[in-house]
Amino acid sequence: MRMGGTWLGLPLGHLLALGHRHKWRTMMDFRKFRLFFCLLGLSCGSFWFFYNWTEFCVFCENSQGYLFPTEPFRRIEGNFSQLPDIDCHKNPPFLVLLVASSCQHLDARMAIRQTWGKERTVAGKRLVTYFLLGSTVDPSQQADIAAEGQQYRDIIQKNFTDTYYNLTLKTMMGMEWVHRFCSQSSFVMKTDTDVFVNVFYLTELLLRKEKATGFFTGFLKLHEYPIRRRGSKWYVSREEYPGKTYPPFCSGTGYVLSSDVASQIYHVSESVSFIKLEDVFIGLCLAKLKIRLEELHSEQTFFPERIRFSVSRFKKIVMCHEVEPTEQLSYWNHLVSENRGEVL
Repeated sequence: MRMGGTWLGLPLGHLLALGHRHKWRTMMDFRKFRLFFCLLGLSCGSFWFFYNWTEFCVFCENSQGYLFPTEPFRRIEGNFSQLPDIDCHKNPPFLVLLVASSCQHLDARMAIRQTWGKERTVAGKRLVTYFLLGSTVDPSQQADIAAEGQQYRDIIQKNFTDTYYNLTLKTMMGMEWVHRFCSQSSFVMKTDTDVFVNVFYLTELLLRKEKATGFFTGFLKLHEYPIRRRGSKWYVSREEYPGKTYPPFCSGTGYVLSSDVASQIYHVSESVSFIKLEDVFIGLCLAKLKIRLEELHSEQTFFPERIRFSVSRFKKIVMCHEVEPTEQLSYWNHLVSENRGEVL
């Protein structure tokens, strides 16, 4: 009830002051609330950006096989813990197939030993296959690998942790082995255990090429960009590789080179910055050596992806990817029996 200059007994001026202060406090609380949510949103956005795009390896683990900032490539010192049974001085092979494998992939190695990786002579040329392995922290598994190497004499191994991020080390181990023990061979192919290789067609194309030195071929990648998104398997930081584009390289699923190039890559490697993507690292070495990539055939013969099997198609490919051990056996038997009148 209003009574003169008061409202319910309170001075009107006092009530107005209280209302003004209440309104001001409400506005201040709202501004603080809005500022809080703005800061929260900014923090969340900054964290997302930092995690996905920044080039600092805060969330990396050293056990993955690489460190930041990256140092120049260093060869793995020390002796080989396992070597294959071959004397390249006495009987040099025409083609050495080096298959990057993992300790647990025994079934894949066995399938390759029974199919395209079996030592054979094609068009009068000797072909041999060896498996590249790192070491395992499991003593029993390492004992199994040692026994496997003793039995088949086709394992090349050194003492470094066998992980995906050490694939560059594994590949360079293969280059070192060629340089030190089998430089008398004509060609080398580096590939993986989930790859099918038509060694007959590959040998035919290499003989047709008539080039024995300074040669490197595969599935050419000429305009590839580094992936900067941290969630990607192929993420590369600017510390690891500052360039905007990669030099030309061939897909790591399978590439072929003359043995002299393997030695040159081995020598130049220590002047090239390490990168965990082995095919890109080899490309960096080739760029430094000024060795240009070449096509093996005018039509595509290297397939870094899975392709549908048919005998007619597989007769004219060098390799394809994403092949299971059981498929290795099936593809090989169909290819050999229907084209050469024999079953492996």
